[in-house]
Amino acid sequence: MRLGNVLSEIGIECPEEYKSLEFKDIVTDSREADGCMFICLGGHNRNGHDYVQDAVNNGAVVIVAEQVREWCVGGAAIIKVDNTAKCAAGLYNLQYGKPTERLKIIGVTGTNGKTSTCMALDCVLREAGYRVGVIGTLGCFADGGALPFEGKALTTPEHKDLYAVLRRMADMGITHVAMEVSSHALAFGRTDAIEFEYGVFTNLTRDHLDFHGDMEEYFRQKTKLFGQSRRAVVNFDDEYGKRLCRTYRGALRASRTVGDTVASDVECGALGCRYKLRYKDEEYEIKTGASGDFSVTNTQLAATVALDMGIEPCAVVRGLAHFFGAAGRMERITGENCPFGVFIDYAHTPDALECALKSVRSFRQGRGRVILLFGCGGDRDRGKRRQMASIASRLADFVIVTSDNPRSEEPQSIINDILKGIDKEKEYTVIVSRRRAIEYAVGIAAAGDIILLAGKGHEKYEINALGVSPFDESSIVENALRARGII
Repeated sequence: MRLGNVLSEIGIECPEEYKSLEFKDIVTDSREADGCMFICLGGHNRNGHDYVQDAVNNGAVVIVAEQVREWCVGGAAIIKVDNTAKCAAGLYNLQYGKPTERLKIIGVTGTNGKTSTCMALDCVLREAGYRVGVIGTLGCFADGGALPFEGKALTTPEHKDLYAVLRRMADMGITHVAMEVSSHALAFGRTDAIEFEYGVFTNLTRDHLDFHGDMEEYFRQKTKLFGQSRRAVVNFDDEYGKRLCRTYRGALRASRTVGDTVASDVECGALGCRYKLRYKDEEYEIKTGASGDFSVTNTQLAATVALDMGIEPCAVVRGLAHFFGAAGRMERITGENCPFGVFIDYAHTPDALECALKSVRSFRQGRGRVILLFGCGGDRDRGKRRQMASIASRLADFVIVTSDNPRSEEPQSIINDILKGIDKEKEYTVIVSRRRAIEYAVGIAAAGDIILLAGKGHEKYEINALGVSPFDESSIVENALRARGII
């Protein structure tokens, strides 16, 4: 690649003496810099500018940086830019043939509901005849099937991985992509080269404050998506959604909110939800296999996008009828022959836990109890631990406090923080080992009870101080049921 040509394509001026300089690849890892352009990217725990000398020592031809003292370091050309993250997005989009220009991309952001909204959109858009890709917490999918992905597992992939997978989707003939857009991705500029067809806002509740510091900064990062979106669909029932509409409506083109569709006559149970959706003075009967009251909002968001796109209402209705929820989102993992229900849910924030508990309470029959098993992740926002404990005591009949990806922290230390919010007058117990906690929950469940395993959802692993190890809650439940002679 010729430096002058590449920089010109993304609107960056290249000094005359470097225009003919050739490099073979674009990298952000100084160890891979031989013969390459090295971009100094910032991250959660590192700053690429600290590795300039390493990149030069490893043979970097070009250094792209925000902070430079000399025009040339060790023979490598230094290109100074105001924002290396935005530059990286443009460069990788260019390197992969500008796939963003071949795809209609719908970005979904918010604290909770991103995954379910994207998967609901997938069902509706495919029912309408489009070829659809999905990028998010569960991985990458194309035409309804998993798309192998070699990059780091993140809600929104890192710069190079993101534009590489978009190129693969475009080459496969995918026309529309539903993408989860995390606040980290927005803060680090991973999506800066994308002009989204739609920006979708689900809600904003406490999460990631270990990174953002406070809710205002968290909200500010989320709003970046809507400066890159042609149209918007916003959950107007959420207070931050209302703020988003007030603040950005003038800047957005033809902004549409969920308030433009109305859901009524809502009925939700363990096997799904049904409601009436009103749009432009017409009413449609929606039935979906996704459980939980929040599934109404998520499917309503998907329906609003589709209807605003001009998709026929009958296709929207059929598509949502084929949506049975996202993996690990209020997912029932026991069959009808089991005398009690076991659900797994990704709820790991105070609001998500409250919504999940309110939903499963409505699933109970007779005098059945809600048995909640939950913990809080290590090396993350500690302030939410007491809040989640208070919610657990208020809405569950029996609480089992356990571990949930303790990472580098001592599991008992996290549990001690949680216990500060537990109502000691309510029934609860502590079992540090999550495996033993699940086995205990299944062992004490009686007919009509509902067990909610909250926090890990789709995850098939556990992260502790020793690293990552396999951990499949569904398999643990199955073995515990077998031990009881239920299956």
